[in-house]
This record gives sequence, C-alpha cells and structure tokens, in this order.
Amino acid sequence: MKIEQALHRIENDLRELQIHYEKYFGGAEKLEPIKLREALAARLRHFANRKIMQTDLRFKYQTLAGRFHSYAGYWDRILRLMDEGRFVRGATGLPARPSPASRNASAGSGRREEEIDRLVEQLRQAGGNNPGGDGQDREKIARFIEAQRGRIKETFGEREVEFRVVVEGGKPKIKVRAKKH
Repeated sequence: MKIEQALHRIENDLRELQIHYEKYFGGAEKLEPIKLREALAARLRHFANRKIMQTDLRFKYQTLAGRFHSYAGYWDRILRLMDEGRFVRGATGLPARPSPASRNASAGSGRREEEIDRLVEQLRQAGGNNPGGDGQDREKIARFIEAQRGRIKETFGEREVEFRVVVEGGKPKIKVRAKKH
C-alpha cells in the first residue's frame, strides 16, 4: 500500500512538472522548474534499485519512469533549441503537445544533420582533388534539401526518403529515393 501511494504521488508530481514546463516554455514562468525535476528524478531512482514484487505496481513504476524520461528528453531538446535561439518563448502561447508526427520530425532532425554531413563528405569525395570547390558546403546542401522538401513530399508522400550522391556527366548530383522497409 505504501508503494502504491508513493507511485500515485509520483504520477501527480509528473503531471504537475509537465504543466510547469509548459508554462516555462510558453513564457508564463520565468524560471525552469529544475528543483521539481531533480526531486522527481531522485524519487524515481529510489524505486529503480528496489524490487517491487507486485506486477501491477512494477508495471506502473516502469510506465512512470518511461514517461518521465520521454518528457525529460523533450524538455532538454526544447531547452537546447532555446539556447541556440531557434525557439522563442511565448511566441505562440503554450506549445502544443507534440503529435507523433512532430516527435518523429524532432527525432529525425538529428538524423537529418547526420545525413547532411554524409552528403557533404560524399560530394567532397566525388569532387576529386577539389573538395568543396563547387561551393558545396553544408549550409548550401541543407537549404537545397529544405527547398526540395515540398517536391519530395509530393512525389513520395509520407514515405521515408534517403539522399545519395551520384556522378552524372562528370558532375556530382544529389538524388533522392524512397527507403525500403
């Protein structure tokens, strides 16, 4: 019964922490709720080293811990965007809860960065002794891909795509194709 009450309090505190972060990101609160987050993380760690015998309570703990870590990743990502100046607090009110599509897009932004780095390297290799001589730098490639996003979506729909470098007529070009699942 004691574990069940503690998990119920953790669940309520997680909900409260989520609200505080939404207010912070929306500009309604001036300070990030760091102390609340650290206290909740400590209480979750307390249960991590404890053997919970009841299956339903163990499941509830694992669910709460997973939710906390998922939210923590989201909060850290928004904080990083704020530090980089790519997220303006309170510009559009409270941020909407991330939809599965936007979560995939957020997770995909790291992959997109890696893909751009890979394309830069492939273009340098395809360019022979003149790496980057065509002005093919990272920013130019990123802008090109972003400009083509509408056409890509029109052609491939919601399917995942990959970019590759091919040499046609002695010149390196970026091609796109649908990923095979």
